[in-house]
Amino acid sequence: MSQIKESTNLGFLSLIASSSTLICCALPAVFVTLGAGATLASIVNIFPELIIVSKYKIYITIFALLILIFAGVLIKKASLQPCPTDPNLRDMCMQTRKRSKIIYITSVFIFAFASIFTYIVPTLM
Repeated sequence: MSQIKESTNLGFLSLIASSSTLICCALPAVFVTLGAGATLASIVNIFPELIIVSKYKIYITIFALLILIFAGVLIKKASLQPCPTDPNLRDMCMQTRKRSKIIYITSVFIFAFASIFTYIVPTLM
C-alpha cells in the first residue's frame, strides 16, 4: 500500500514539474503566437521572475522529463502489485491506482503541450 501512496505522490510531483514547464516556457510562446505580446509584457512586468526562469528552460524541461519517466516507472510498478483482499482496502487501492494514472496522463499531456509550444512552434514561425 505504501508503494501506491508513493506513486500518487510522484504523480503529483510530475504534475507540478510539467506545470512548471508550461508556465516558464510555453506561456510566453503561446502569448506571442496569439499576438498577445502586450499581455506577455504586462505579465513579465508583474512577475519579472519569468525572465530568470525562462533562461533555464532546457534544464527545467529535462528535469520534468526525468521526473515523468521516474513517476511512470513507479506507477507502472505499483499497478502490478496485488491489492489487499479486504473489500474496502481493495476499492481504495483500485481508486488510488486510477487517480495516479489520471494525474500522470494529465502531466504527460501538459508536458507535451508545453514542449511543443516551447521548442517546435517557434521553429515553424
